[in-house]
Order: sequence, then C-alpha cells, then structure tokens
Amino acid sequence: MAHTSDRRYGCRVTDEWTFRGMRIAILENDHLRVVIALDRGAEIVEFRSKADDTDPLLRLPGGLRDPRATVPSIGASGGSFLDFYAGGWQEILPNGGPAVTHRGAEYGQHGEISLVPWTIDVLHDDPQQVSVRCRVRGLRTPFLLERTMTIRAGQAALFLDERLTNESGDDLDLMWGHHVAFGRPFLDAGARIWTSARAIVAEGPMAGFEPRRVRPGHTGTWPIATAPDGSAIDLSVVPDSASAVGREMSYLSDFDGDAWYAIASPAHGFAMRWDADMFKYLWLWQELTPADGYPWWKRVYTVALEPWTSFPTLGLPEAVRRGTQLVLPAGASTETSLVAVSFAPAGDVIGVDADGTVSFGLPHVVTGDPTSTGSQGSVAR
Repeated sequence: MAHTSDRRYGCRVTDEWTFRGMRIAILENDHLRVVIALDRGAEIVEFRSKADDTDPLLRLPGGLRDPRATVPSIGASGGSFLDFYAGGWQEILPNGGPAVTHRGAEYGQHGEISLVPWTIDVLHDDPQQVSVRCRVRGLRTPFLLERTMTIRAGQAALFLDERLTNESGDDLDLMWGHHVAFGRPFLDAGARIWTSARAIVAEGPMAGFEPRRVRPGHTGTWPIATAPDGSAIDLSVVPDSASAVGREMSYLSDFDGDAWYAIASPAHGFAMRWDADMFKYLWLWQELTPADGYPWWKRVYTVALEPWTSFPTLGLPEAVRRGTQLVLPAGASTETSLVAVSFAPAGDVIGVDADGTVSFGLPHVVTGDPTSTGSQGSVAR
C-alpha cells in the first residue's frame, strides 16, 4: 500500500513518487536524503548530505531511464546492464562480471536483479526512525532477496539489513555485491581512500582496459602497488579529475578486524562498514582516463568501492573455479548488515563502527549531534 509520512519534520518516508514513470521511494531526515529507484533494481540513486547539498554518487549524462519502456535496436550479447547504467549504487546477484552460463542458466552482465522491479513495504514511520523493506526474486535463479533500509534521527547514516534465501532444492553458487560508484563533482578535487583491508590483488590483463594504473596481476599490501612501469603508486590517493590518468580493477581483502572503507574529498566524505565474513572482498574499480567508444564515450570519471562475497570480475564460473563463490544450501537463508555514512572530513579515518560512528586519527570528531564533539561519534553533516 502506498505510504507517505504526514509530518514535515524528523525522519520521513514516502513510496508514492514517480520519476519518468518509475516508482521512487525516499527516506530522509534533517541530515540525509536517500532516493531509491524501485523499478530499477531498488538501486540507490541519491545519497545526499543536506548540510552541503553533496551527493557523492556517480551520475552519468544519460540519466535514469526506465528499462521497461526502452527497446534497444538489438539485444546486446552481454545483457542490458551497461545500456541502462547511470551510476549510483546497485545490488548485484548472482553473477559479478560479464555474461556467463552456469548450471544451464544464462546471465547477462552483473546478474539478474539490478534492472527489474522490486516490491516495497513501509515497516516503521515515526520522527525517530523510518524503515522500508524491499524484496525481489530472481527470474532464472530461485533466490529471494530482502533488504531493509533504515534511517534514524540525528544521523547521516543508512542502515541495511539483508536476508538472502535459496528457495530451491539445490545448493546454489552465487556472487553477491554492492556496486557503489562515486563521481563528479565530489571527486573533482581528488580524494583519499582509507580501509581496514590489508591485501591487494590486481586483475590480470583485460582486453581494451588500458592504460592500467597497476601492473596486471600485482599482489601486495594496501595501499602501495606497483605501476606498469615498475614505480610505486599509492592507491589511497585519487588524483583530481584534471590530472587523472589510468584505469584499474583490483581486489582488496584480509581486513584488519571489522571491514570498512571511507572515501573523502577535501569537503565531504562517504563511509561504509559491512560483515567481512559475508563480503570478503572490496573491489576497486577506477575509470580515470576518458574511455572512448561504448559504453563510456569519454564521459565517465569514477572510482567505485564495492563489497563482494567473491572475486574476480570475470563471472560466476571463474569464481567457482577459484573457490571464492558463496554456496547457499537448499532451502537455507543467510543474513547480513551494512551501514553507509555521510561525514565531514576531520583527519585520517581510522574506523567505521556498526552504529554509524566514523573515527579519526585526529582528536576532533563530529558526532551524531552536529553541535557536539568528542573522541568518537556518529558523523553527521
């Protein structure tokens, strides 16, 4: 049933908006506005700080198009994901990477749930907290995915609680990931990346994916990697958009305790924390050199930091071959939680807690109460 909060203060939620014919849900409080495109895989298309009107997520010039209302001139061999990709934050299941066939099921680029409609139910609505649950079933694979999203008063944080169920009589292989990409103007002046990951593995040679920032196949300790010319490169430093050169696909892992990352430009930051037992890898994708031809047409400058259960970005059969796939037994369910936070940079990030706290290496920390400071706090813009 359609629902809109009656009040104009505190936490609010609505699922009654439409944009270009697509259902839209909005969760917001006095710090944060989160916009969800329900008919495009319940993707998060806006994560906007109200303090400085900044949305760090990538948005490509083609904008948000309705997959249900568009007829391509010909079916692409890799599927439709890239035809409709507009940036933002997608959930990917059960295939990460190019089109593949696994156990008789054919999957396009990045699986089968990111372009289809999801259902929504409003679970909680009061000034202190709003929550919605979005649900989707796969078409070719019998998965049920349920994602509950919550925002709370006084915090610039989005909490995600997820439950994935195998509704079949077979044990099923899968790759599951959160495809979060950042873009301009957030990245124009450059950015820094912090993470609890300690290891880095660069993808091997990829046809057409040049020039690389890291030597293909490099393994090492984050954040220092070996560039193709043999020099050292600090991947925690994102060059500004005017001087940036190169492309990259690498995988970070071996988290020191809790799994988290933060990315911050001089004026704005985004952080995420998740369960390292579920999402064991953090994919680092960068398009810093304007790539010509389809699908980018020299119009994309992005850095993506993506928690995944598996690697590499070569599809589910390759993940199975390497033994990194998640196996969900017949009839079983698994649950996990993530939190994403908007914050004001205040030094090197040294941690992201499950309650939305972002901690810094310097004494000053902005807390969930934007008028107070302390040694730690839930950062709000």
